[in-house]
Amino acid sequence: MRARDPQKRRRDFKEVALGLTQAQAMKEAKRCLQCKKPKCVAGCPVEIDIPKFIAAIKAGDFKGGLGVIRNYNMLPAICGRVCPQENQCQGNCILSKKSKPVAIGALERFVADYEIKSKAKDEPVTIKPNGIKIAVIGSGPAGLTAAADLAKLGYEVTIFEALHEPGGVLTYGIPEFRLPKAIIHREIERIKKLGVKIVVNWVVGRTETIEELIAEEFRAVFVGVGAGSPKYMKIPGENLNNVYFASEFLTRVNLMKAHQFPAYDTPVKRAKRVAVVGGGNVAMDAARTAMRLGAEKVYIVYRRTEEEMPCRLEEVEHAKEEGIELVLLANPKEIIGDERGYVKAIKCDKMILCETDESGRRKPSCSGEEFILDVDQVIMAIGQTSNPILVKTISGLDLWGAGYIKTDYDGKTNIPGIFAGGDISTGAATVISAMGAGKRAARAIDGYIKSLR
Repeated sequence: MRARDPQKRRRDFKEVALGLTQAQAMKEAKRCLQCKKPKCVAGCPVEIDIPKFIAAIKAGDFKGGLGVIRNYNMLPAICGRVCPQENQCQGNCILSKKSKPVAIGALERFVADYEIKSKAKDEPVTIKPNGIKIAVIGSGPAGLTAAADLAKLGYEVTIFEALHEPGGVLTYGIPEFRLPKAIIHREIERIKKLGVKIVVNWVVGRTETIEELIAEEFRAVFVGVGAGSPKYMKIPGENLNNVYFASEFLTRVNLMKAHQFPAYDTPVKRAKRVAVVGGGNVAMDAARTAMRLGAEKVYIVYRRTEEEMPCRLEEVEHAKEEGIELVLLANPKEIIGDERGYVKAIKCDKMILCETDESGRRKPSCSGEEFILDVDQVIMAIGQTSNPILVKTISGLDLWGAGYIKTDYDGKTNIPGIFAGGDISTGAATVISAMGAGKRAARAIDGYIKSLR
């Protein structure tokens, strides 16, 4: 896929990837073998009929291709940009055994963007409401998907969102240069046209409890609040000034427009030398955001090698093109501050890789050597965990691990009428896996409501 020049894009927040041209999309669609038993569909968490939408592109029917996708997925322009297709649908493509798999994600993005560029007006088909109210907590990918699917079945759905804009991690966690806010707003507006109501600045567990919502005639509740609380390394210096957690750093910039301070109220420290700790997509997003805020040097400090990084390959490639340096086989042991309590360096252990661990990757171990990086800002991006505000207010709810909601495959909890899905039940995962959870939960909620009649 075409991309903007690294030297130009590294200092602005405009989208990096430019998408396929019409000629490229049709040429790529012709590569699809139209398998009788398509493994790509089995790899898609939201069960899109991939061969059918690609066949429409091949025939030049781009609107028809988008229509096929929307039968399964109401967020195609988003998924085409941020889903890890290489590990899911594309990873299952039979062509990958001998050559490159079909670029399914790029084709999905193409048909969604084609509708925008052609200014086509394709209003969603609405269903006559059945009078049954369902509450959805959280407007991230799981909540939006559950809400859309339930609305298509005739339910009166209200989404309750704690922040001042809907979208969840799509809005606060993914930078503009990867996922433009205009794309998110467009997809959400389409869901609202199905009849879904969205209430913002409403913290369920504080503004109102789930028990109170159910008392207000909501017949079922879906919890899709994600896992937005930061994880700590618990090393000396983690509380120094200019140490950010990636979730806070990205929220300030993505949602609260800190990069445009003082035009917007929320500030963020602009540093000269930044160390981002972690090797996932969030770490890449934080590092590339720090670069765009004016940093002269940005390091990504990761305890394994590039081969073991859990982030998408294209994110690593884009980061390196933009001048971000990978400091590999390094694990922070202390953040060093100056006499005023501000970051001035980060001390790391040099690591070696040993036998594989439960993740299937080689386990890092200290080599006995250490080194120091001179930096004036550290961003911790080592993962996130559940926020206890909501789950602690639901009496009798079964939890597991670090406060995640225990559910079955379809999102049922141990409390009748309460369902959950996405990161709040699985731990941190991908946008598309959260959408798959929302889709399964919508079906389960429909089954539950029908069982009460």
